[in-house]
Amino acid sequence: MRAMLKKLILVGVVVGSSAAVPILYESNPEAFNSLVTGKGPQPEASASPVEDRQPVQVLAATNPLTSRHHAVSMDGQGHFRDEFRLNGYRTKALIDTGATLVAINASMAQRIGIYLKSSDFIYEVNTANGSTRAAAAKIDNLQIGRIYIENVDAVVLEDSALTGTLIGMSFLKRLQSFHVDNGKLVLNQ
Repeated sequence: MRAMLKKLILVGVVVGSSAAVPILYESNPEAFNSLVTGKGPQPEASASPVEDRQPVQVLAATNPLTSRHHAVSMDGQGHFRDEFRLNGYRTKALIDTGATLVAINASMAQRIGIYLKSSDFIYEVNTANGSTRAAAAKIDNLQIGRIYIENVDAVVLEDSALTGTLIGMSFLKRLQSFHVDNGKLVLNQ
């Protein structure tokens, strides 16, 4: 009887551990890959730490055995908005297929570890709010659900020109596909 109880406990531990694998991958694909490959975490390239990052929470996968996809429901205004992680920092963002690049403001850039000088703002761009200066940047990683893309081209605008985050084609074109189906934008990696 005691041997049978030990086997049941062992089976329970194995099953519970295997169920946690997709959740671990979703919460931090880089850490998961370093565990699987045996390589330790890579040092960050940023010169100074970001102290005001929000902690990353584990989100349960809807179906961990399928390919990486994510569906974003259309809001009441006909837009597709959802929570993204930019360099691990969680933020709501608007998906904009008409935008060439991912666009963030200077405050968001600093929150996610992109440090710019005023001399970096060398581009003149026209936005819905008028003409403004912008700087080119790269976001180390951008994630929505289980979809995870590294080295995403972005543009950083002055805070007065952009209040939110726009996810443009520099992210979308890196996906295998995206399409609208029954009021949802379906993203496939």
